[in-house]
Amino acid sequence: MGIYLNPTKIGFQDAVRSEIYVDKSELIAYTNRCIGTEQKFICVSRPRRFGKSMAAKMLSAYYCRTCDSEDLFMNLKISKAASYKEHLNQYNVLFINMQRFLSRSGDMEKMLGNLQSAILEELREDYAAYFSSTEASLVSALEKIYAKTEQGFIFIIDEWDCVFREKQLAVEEHKKYLDFLRDLLKDQPYIKLAYMTGILPIKKYGTHSALNMFDEYSMTRAGRLAEFAGFTEEEVKNLCVQYDMDFLETQRWYDGYSLKNETHIYNPKSVVDAMRNQEFGSYWTSTETYESLKVYIDLNYDGLKDAVVQMLGGNRCEIDPETFHNDMTTFANRDDVLTLLVHLGYLAFEFNSREVYIPNEEVRGEFLRAIKGSGWSEVIQAVEMSKQLLEDTLQCHEEAVAKGIDSVHMNTTSILQYNNENALSCVISLAYYTARNEYFLIRELPTGKGFADIVFLPRKHSNKPAIVVELKWDASAEGAIAQMKQKQYGEALQDYSGEVLLVGINYNKKDKHHQCMIEKMKK
Repeated sequence: MGIYLNPTKIGFQDAVRSEIYVDKSELIAYTNRCIGTEQKFICVSRPRRFGKSMAAKMLSAYYCRTCDSEDLFMNLKISKAASYKEHLNQYNVLFINMQRFLSRSGDMEKMLGNLQSAILEELREDYAAYFSSTEASLVSALEKIYAKTEQGFIFIIDEWDCVFREKQLAVEEHKKYLDFLRDLLKDQPYIKLAYMTGILPIKKYGTHSALNMFDEYSMTRAGRLAEFAGFTEEEVKNLCVQYDMDFLETQRWYDGYSLKNETHIYNPKSVVDAMRNQEFGSYWTSTETYESLKVYIDLNYDGLKDAVVQMLGGNRCEIDPETFHNDMTTFANRDDVLTLLVHLGYLAFEFNSREVYIPNEEVRGEFLRAIKGSGWSEVIQAVEMSKQLLEDTLQCHEEAVAKGIDSVHMNTTSILQYNNENALSCVISLAYYTARNEYFLIRELPTGKGFADIVFLPRKHSNKPAIVVELKWDASAEGAIAQMKQKQYGEALQDYSGEVLLVGINYNKKDKHHQCMIEKMKK
């Protein structure tokens, strides 16, 4: 056993023995099917603390021929797969954490030299007869070992993209690093499987990639590995039962990532910490300062500020993620910045509609902190006014509500193009921003005979009434109330009983003022 060649199973053993371990071992069934095939190159990109390294350690413990790891896997899901015994502890594994080598090196030459030297030193212990004692090329040594033994290797490369994240402007070093990886991996007979993890997808240069043999599974193209990106809804429900935690509150704080076939993916780091601490809060975002987000929203490319404010108001923004160059500096437009924020975990991406949005309460709070640090005073003022606006609504102070929304409108007109009902809906959502602490905010809730624009459903701990909001444009607040009664919006609140406030809001485009009308009803 070595540090890089056939490492121990301790890393995965620690994970399995942790207080909370969610079984993702069925990933192995997929990688088993890829061994020794054209699909043997797999690159998985996920945000930080989304389980990438744990999966890498799991694969290493399973495949490594010098480990006896059946005790770790015999009770996991993979043990029921037909391929389980066939591949268990059958391969030479080279496990390379690129972050460690980068941290110990000043430049790319030194990093690649240290990496090759360290692995060659371990290879000599088992294969000294097959290559020269002065051999300095890892590729050359592996080629000679395979030529003599026909023993292939499984490569597991963790944090493969750290060079692009930490040396963002070192373009020549990036190319040198990619050339090394291409030489090491591409078209090499000694490769049985190559599994790479990182935050960013593989870097593009021009119209091609130096590593175009990889199948990529990312936050914008999760494919068949979507269920291994984070925790699924079923997994989170089971944890909530086990730890006696409110599932709906867990959902509000940590759900929201949509990866094609898996419509509800939860942040694993935050869910685990919330269960263990018996308290909801910002766990994932606390592992990095808000400045990392602030840097990108401050760029304000091509209406980026407008997009962020719309998303804070609950809207979604359509993007084209294909223009992104998969680095942290090459931005041609707003979509590139928003795509990067998807890969970093600050935004979620809906594959079918090609839209991005803020996924949950934890990330929404991080955006708000970043905006405060960026001096977006008009947005901060709107959020700060929202507590009073909710109180005025609950007290049925119609004029005060109309004036409050007028103020939010005036503060955000420099950002939002206030010219349709969708923009009006965004402003209303911003105006009631802090209501999320007491309510579930639902946009376009299906009703008996139509859609209510915004519904505020009280949370379990709240004693507030439900609020149903209907928005009008150049019409009347009275008409909005009449429409709600006609369409039986109260029936939308099937599981709710108690007081309901019907709030009709109209915007008069001519005088640029809002009108509000509020009626109470019982359900």
